[in-house]
Amino acid sequence: MEAARAPVYALYYSGMSETTIHFIRHGEVLNPAGRFYGRLPRYPLSNSGRIQAQQAANHLEGSPVRAVIASPLLRARQTADIIANWLGCIPVSYSQLILECHTPYDGWSVSQLEDRHWDLYTGNQPPYELPEDVITRACRFAEKTRLRYAGQQVVAVTHADVILFLALWANGLQVNYENKARVERGELPICFPATASITSLAWKSGQSLPEHTYTETW
Repeated sequence: MEAARAPVYALYYSGMSETTIHFIRHGEVLNPAGRFYGRLPRYPLSNSGRIQAQQAANHLEGSPVRAVIASPLLRARQTADIIANWLGCIPVSYSQLILECHTPYDGWSVSQLEDRHWDLYTGNQPPYELPEDVITRACRFAEKTRLRYAGQQVVAVTHADVILFLALWANGLQVNYENKARVERGELPICFPATASITSLAWKSGQSLPEHTYTETW
């Protein structure tokens, strides 16, 4: 029998001053073989990806960003370094809670995943993740970050599905593969996060769910 999955929608917040987390998807990746790199190591930013990261940094210039936190994967670390340096050499820390989703498809070709309609989740068993696993750890990250940086702004460099699931959650929508597919088809008023895009979640005093804004920077 499949192990019980952690509940998702119990992760709410209240009673703190406004805090904003800018969730930034890493820049474009150098991937000449056309593979789904997932959690595979040694996938750096392409030249275009570095430019995109710089444009995200430009967009945040002047914002009172207190900290930069990144997924440990190379593409996220490189994006975070560019942003942190531009914003004044802010030290970068890392969190496993905003790591790429864990699926059995790392290394598959893009064409193979297109045949699956990019469904990375249906039928997954532990240790692989379902959408509710991803959003549970992403919300845990948001809660810890809000407690540590209450009333401040933080940058978190992470991956597409982590950001998309947070956007669904912030808009009161169910976090599952079906709603991810609806976003990709343009059926929901949420944008699939482009590389180096900024999805900002702002928690205001007395609100349980954050306000969500999305910005493409290039």
